[in-house]
Amino acid sequence: MTNTIEPDMSAADTAMGRVPTWLRVVFVANLVAQTGIVLTGGLVRLTGSGLGCPTWPQCAPGSYVPTAEQEQEFHKYIEFGNRTLTFLLGILAIAALVGAFAWNRRNRKANGISRRPIVWLAAVPLIGTLAQAILGGITVLTGLNPVSVSTHFMVSAALIALSLLLVVRGNETGDEPLTVLVHPAIRALSRVMVAVGFVVLVLGTLVTGSGPHSGDADVEHRLPFDVRTISWLHADTVLLFIGLMIGLLVALKVSNAPARTVKRAWILIGIALAQGLVGYAQYFTGVPWLLVLLHLAGACAVWIALIGAHLSLRRRGEELTA
Repeated sequence: MTNTIEPDMSAADTAMGRVPTWLRVVFVANLVAQTGIVLTGGLVRLTGSGLGCPTWPQCAPGSYVPTAEQEQEFHKYIEFGNRTLTFLLGILAIAALVGAFAWNRRNRKANGISRRPIVWLAAVPLIGTLAQAILGGITVLTGLNPVSVSTHFMVSAALIALSLLLVVRGNETGDEPLTVLVHPAIRALSRVMVAVGFVVLVLGTLVTGSGPHSGDADVEHRLPFDVRTISWLHADTVLLFIGLMIGLLVALKVSNAPARTVKRAWILIGIALAQGLVGYAQYFTGVPWLLVLLHLAGACAVWIALIGAHLSLRRRGEELTA
């Protein structure tokens, strides 16, 4: 009897239009890789390894891998590792798109259920990865131009958000109907929070780009901003963001919002407060690179928690009972 439980659950998922488990795993792996590439890219920047591989797409003239003759020491391995993860990310992106297309085509023929938005969303990671590879090449060839370095991270933030949306939509039973689980004013407040959260990320890149962690040992300051001024502007925006989060939580509680949505708001606040503590710690200790890397990881966690909380305010398809 135990052998029939999983097939029955899979059949139910298919009948409802829910993405099968194996494909949802691919979607999650893609989200993890999209986040991981941000952290390895941050490691490149913080260890001054931005030009560890001075050419692109090759790591050294005549070689796609680091060579013993290179003068970049350990920097070449860090930069090469980041490029290698980009290759893995490309494989996962292709798997997500091919898997979504094949599943949707088969499901449409078998059950008459088509979830084309899933296919379109699954195409985003591949398109984004290709764009990031090109942007990475431009960044190297222009000697770590400040605009391209900052754009690199912001594109990653967008890809993380859309990859999370793909995971959420894949776990839902359909694209229609759209059910809003909270008052429209709360959803509007959440949209404002997402916008402010994105501004926080942008200001964070300006802080890092104006400080000592330039991306390469020979380039000290890439952006012409005063570090103290831009840091306090970033901190003030974070305080606004925290205030909005508290307002959202209060609104959810007084309006008897679903427990799952309230839980997401609490998780977001907890991660954001921890991130704020790390931010102040790195500022008052002279921005040591390990704390900056931890702060970068926290930024990704806050962004994922923020998008997840926003998406929890609505539901697509029929409600899952298990």
